[in-house]
Amino acid sequence: MSNKPVNILIVGVGGQGTILASRILAYVAQNIAKDVKVSEIHGMSQRGGSVVTQVRYGEKVYAPVIAEGTADIIIGFEKLEALRWAKYLKKGGKMVVNDQEIDPMPVIMGVAEYPESIYDSFDGEELLKVPALTMAREVGNQKATNVVLLGALAKSLGHEATLWEEALENTVPQKFLELNLKAFRMGYGFEG
Repeated sequence: MSNKPVNILIVGVGGQGTILASRILAYVAQNIAKDVKVSEIHGMSQRGGSVVTQVRYGEKVYAPVIAEGTADIIIGFEKLEALRWAKYLKKGGKMVVNDQEIDPMPVIMGVAEYPESIYDSFDGEELLKVPALTMAREVGNQKATNVVLLGALAKSLGHEATLWEEALENTVPQKFLELNLKAFRMGYGFEG
């Protein structure tokens, strides 16, 4: 493993499961790295506001916060949130983005419009567009969108599914485990 930490930013809207996703990711990171740091920023998450989690892992990680322009990967649970945080992605970094639009308050109030062509803004970056909400509904629960995205991420990183499935078994309540395993496997099998 390189001495340089791996920096992953998870961004979304309150209620999308970003915090659980960061816990699953941190579990995986603990099994592949010596040092792991996690930082959560909730904002107005209970009112549909922005939620950001930063996961850093490697040989030695000195701080939990990812500096602008240094994220290796951004996982966007919502397209506009991915765009808002894109400045944190390093040149040549990877974007894994859920193809979902959730109108922010200014759009709901009619004082702004949801931007079109968001994906054009990620020009030059490695972009994996995942219809995670649709896929989660196919397995039976739209709340599994987060785990579908983690499956797509795991596959794009070349990770074996078994470590991630173990992470699910250790972080997801037993009554939701089978659903989440199905969601993860669907995301892992996604060919973007």
